[in-house]
Amino acid sequence: MNIILVSSATARARSLTLDWRHWTLGGLGLVIVFVAFTGVFNFITLRYAAAIQHPWLQAIVLADQRQEALKTQQLVHGHLNAMALRLGELQARMMRLDGLGERLAKVAGLQPQELPSLQTGQAPGRGGAESSLPSRSLSVAEFSELLATLGRQMEERTDQLGVLEALLVADSANRKFMPTLAPILDGWFSSNFGYRIDPFTGMQSFHEGIDFPADNGTPVVAAASGKVVESGYQPQYGKIVAIDHGNGLVSRYAHTSEVYVNEGDLVVRGQRVASVGSTGRSTGPHLHFEVRLNGVPQNPARFLRAPS
Repeated sequence: MNIILVSSATARARSLTLDWRHWTLGGLGLVIVFVAFTGVFNFITLRYAAAIQHPWLQAIVLADQRQEALKTQQLVHGHLNAMALRLGELQARMMRLDGLGERLAKVAGLQPQELPSLQTGQAPGRGGAESSLPSRSLSVAEFSELLATLGRQMEERTDQLGVLEALLVADSANRKFMPTLAPILDGWFSSNFGYRIDPFTGMQSFHEGIDFPADNGTPVVAAASGKVVESGYQPQYGKIVAIDHGNGLVSRYAHTSEVYVNEGDLVVRGQRVASVGSTGRSTGPHLHFEVRLNGVPQNPARFLRAPS
């Protein structure tokens, strides 16, 4: 684009050529001037609008304030929604912890009155003197961090309780296979485990079990769950039942009058397996009870005194 300039004093003409670079620089300059002017104008109007009693300036300020308030409100709502979501997760984890606590209490044999918080959901009591140091409110960031820390702690406690539950359940299952239940309810010992005077020979001999005197026909129950590995008659023991409880433990019930299980049967703890009698090498009605570990006689009284 050519522009011709004519001087009235000298009557000379001068030609000025403008290409795309001149137009680009000119446009950029106008944009910079416009932005600078707008910034200065906004600063002045917002800075001194309160002092300038002009309706349209006050309208601009109010609109700007509303926009800032809306942004703040949206930010607060966003934080509240995030914290509400986090709180819901914590409530779900707390319900899971309550369920674990109830199951653990049941496995451990605790009564509900021993753990009232599990029944009522009441928080434990807390208190203390008011601090003399100045107090302050938590910021949103601090509160969010506390929630996150609490969530991590609850997750760790849940995992720990889960492991403890598995161990307690396994221990409870193992106890069911330990011969800790007396085979004669409300029975007492007439002959202990170990060396004694043999009632037939009068000589000192080793007694491999304990004897429960009882009337003929008194129920004999399994001391623990297991599998019947012997059900029959032996000259020394008379009618006998032997139950394998696993891990090398076997309980034996001898001198019975009747046997109600067969070899290969599965029995549960407390199930009736025989009746008291005086078969075999016996001086009168009683139950001879043995516990063997890998074939070696053990003192049954030690098992019967163990927690069941």
